[in-house]
Amino acid sequence: MLERVDPDPCAGSRRGARPGAAAGVNNTDINTRIGWYSKEVTGSTEECDHPADVDDGGWAGALQFPRIQGSDLCGEAVALGAEAGKVAVGKRVICPTSQPNPTEKEPTRILAIGSEFDGAFAQNCVVPANQLHDVTDAPLTDIELGAIPCAYGTAFNLLSRSGVGPGDRVVIAGASGGVGLAAVQLAKLRGARVCAVASASKQAMVRAAGPDELLDRDQTPPPKSGTVVIDVVGGPGWRAFVEALMLAGRYARSEAIAGPIVNADLRTLHLKDLTIYGCTYTPHETFAELVALINTGAVKPLVSKTYPLSDIAVAQADFVAKAYPGKLVLIPPDI
Repeated sequence: MLERVDPDPCAGSRRGARPGAAAGVNNTDINTRIGWYSKEVTGSTEECDHPADVDDGGWAGALQFPRIQGSDLCGEAVALGAEAGKVAVGKRVICPTSQPNPTEKEPTRILAIGSEFDGAFAQNCVVPANQLHDVTDAPLTDIELGAIPCAYGTAFNLLSRSGVGPGDRVVIAGASGGVGLAAVQLAKLRGARVCAVASASKQAMVRAAGPDELLDRDQTPPPKSGTVVIDVVGGPGWRAFVEALMLAGRYARSEAIAGPIVNADLRTLHLKDLTIYGCTYTPHETFAELVALINTGAVKPLVSKTYPLSDIAVAQADFVAKAYPGKLVLIPPDI
């Protein structure tokens, strides 16, 4: 049964509400919907053409229903709880997808918007006020800002955790996607030399992001060619990217769009003294650093197409098919 309801924008003393102006489409929205985060699922997102019958398909295990998805959003703060004083009503705001919610036993525990609480595929969205960041003065449109939190937050965290800086040679897998393109831009801002790996049909768009070198995704990165690998692809090509690392290299990863199960030679890890970073938890200060770049206009996402929110199924089908480079964005209807 479909029931239309008007969400209450005032829910809790430390929460802020905002009407949605734009909401990007991301892998995590689809992966959560199909239960891909369960370890019972072993294929890629594209291979899982229908939801898996699992109990633990969300970021943090089982989802509570009903659930509104949508992992990144730009909107206006329209109501704040009594103890929420960080952002003023009327400001344009975004928030991170992965939101720190640490406990004594789990200091890197997170809650994800659109997974553990309702997300951005709606006209209103209620989030913890301490997660809101003011982007009123950013020289970007609402649509561009709506494409940033998940992709750029993930990329910035991958680069921060792996310590990318001047002198690094960074190999980026999946460089034509939202996270990959963001990683190219952000790695260049950090002074690194970038080798971007993308399909031939999308390399023109990737080249515009400024990599120093481009490889076709069917090419194998040269062995020992990078100090850092940024990987959101996984799957059969995983081993080649590990082999591309120099001695004492750093490998940072999040998601696995080509599949989560890989064939690993563990000797490579210890004989090359490699460090592997699994990146989900994003500290408050890390996302705040990204917001500072956003507000100065240092980053700009590629938005290939927008859709009305009512066309969410079409948008997600285009996303899974990799029909366009960069980001796809949904526009909720006016209230």
